[in-house]
Amino acid sequence: MNDPAIELQGLTKRYGDRAVVDGVTFSIAGGSIFGFLGPNGSGKTTTIKMLCGLVRPTAGHARVAGYDVETQSSRVRRSIGYMAQGFSLYGDLTVDENLEFYARAYGIPGSERAERKRRVVDIVGIGRYQSYLSSSLSGGWQRRLALACALMHDPPVVFLDEPTAGIDPVARRDLWDLLFRLAATGKTFFVTTHYMDEAERCSSLAYIYQGHVLAGGSPEEICSLPDVTPFGTVRYAIATDDVMETFRRVHDVAGVHDETIFGRDIHVVVNRDVSAAQLAQSAGVDASRVSLIRPSLEDAFVALTRRTEAA
Repeated sequence: MNDPAIELQGLTKRYGDRAVVDGVTFSIAGGSIFGFLGPNGSGKTTTIKMLCGLVRPTAGHARVAGYDVETQSSRVRRSIGYMAQGFSLYGDLTVDENLEFYARAYGIPGSERAERKRRVVDIVGIGRYQSYLSSSLSGGWQRRLALACALMHDPPVVFLDEPTAGIDPVARRDLWDLLFRLAATGKTFFVTTHYMDEAERCSSLAYIYQGHVLAGGSPEEICSLPDVTPFGTVRYAIATDDVMETFRRVHDVAGVHDETIFGRDIHVVVNRDVSAAQLAQSAGVDASRVSLIRPSLEDAFVALTRRTEAA
């Protein structure tokens, strides 16, 4: 078991009477990819700012790469890389000039800069574009360049804010393959994402909502929480050619606790005594189009959010 690369204990940030982050506690193993999920305004950004030593917590404690975020914030900042959401580099500089800028900004001695640049260029595979203006790169290559800049000083912990937002599916997969390779070398990645398929790839997750962490653990552990599929219920997927009409029909079925549209399917939580055949008849579809399923991460987060809002 790797030692924790990041540890939070009761981390809290208040602005006036409002707790933006309230008593957040979790730890992240070194050499892992951690997914931090939650809707806009849930406290993700404030948590990251505290972990980066940019915002002082109101209460609680946190350590990043072994350093206390309050008393050793300068050491924390030297031990982390940060990749912002969207393109945040200098579009009128070439790839090589951006790398040189970041090497200087991180205080890398002149005698070491060429080797550091060569290393990160090899890691992200951007060598053929070194003379290109960064603004001329595709979205996927811009994200690779941003990652190269974040890795320039070889930090043990890297924060990635929506690293694949706005890039195509192939570039998304390639970037995640790169993250897996880097994590295997011992680097720890703290990733925010809204893509559930990306969340499924993370070693562990935390779901924050209105400043509180509602669930944490591996994707399998979160999907198995009692609040996701309550005792005495089961979850079905209904494949349908008329989503809205089937959704309306299912909503009125006795014993249905929840129904959610997923593409051309409807996921339904029903009492265990409601059979697939009964559900199919009520929904107006063939019985072969109703199947028993395990909850997905999206099912889990929808269920946890609705339960919290109803409390």
